[in-house]
Amino acid sequence: MNEIFDVYNIIFLALAVFIIFRLRSVLGKRTGNERPPFDPYSKSERQDQDAGPAGDADSDDNVIPLPGQNAPQSERLDQGQSDDVVIEKVAPAGSALNEALRQILSADRSFEPGPFVEGAKAAYEMIVMAFADGDRKALKSLLSKDVYEGFVSAIDDREKRGETIESTFVGIDKAEIVEAALKGTQAQVTVKVQSQLISATRDKSGEIVDGDPSKVTEVIDIWTFARDTSSRDPNWKLVATESAE
Repeated sequence: MNEIFDVYNIIFLALAVFIIFRLRSVLGKRTGNERPPFDPYSKSERQDQDAGPAGDADSDDNVIPLPGQNAPQSERLDQGQSDDVVIEKVAPAGSALNEALRQILSADRSFEPGPFVEGAKAAYEMIVMAFADGDRKALKSLLSKDVYEGFVSAIDDREKRGETIESTFVGIDKAEIVEAALKGTQAQVTVKVQSQLISATRDKSGEIVDGDPSKVTEVIDIWTFARDTSSRDPNWKLVATESAE
């Protein structure tokens, strides 16, 4: 009996360690999350990207890694997936999006839409979490200069009012690529994310001034990531945000 008990203990311990490692490696630490009282994702705050994303393309300060985005082309070929198959999984043949993704793939052979979306989902949660925590240092390493300044301004305003946030990131229901473009060497991919959050803002006296701590709210955001395909740096930056609401 003791021998069987020991075997099960070892199995459960191994599973627990594996699950914890996977969660931390993809999502990071789960803490408070919030929908900002000032909406940096509103259309009026979206950055104009026609001139290309802000910030230095090769700087380590304003970059965001998208997990699974750096698999070499040979791995796709080993799996028997041509460029047509890879792109048509997210964009129908003949569509403008399909053509734009082909242009990006021609400039960046490591690009693959499917893994990109999964990475964008993980990046979305990490950014929302950092904003909720008021973690300026983390945000600076994840956002382009202009987007960073917008987020920090919202955090500053919140702190000046003495407000606190009670919030939980419930999860992401759906994420999909809706736009893409290659402007010179700048690749831009826009992802529409549908998520669920629970959030309530309290004032200095503890009274709720926004949100509901018992209500799950659906949030739809449209975020644009970019990178310089001529750079050896494989990371993508969050360069524009917009709310679909």
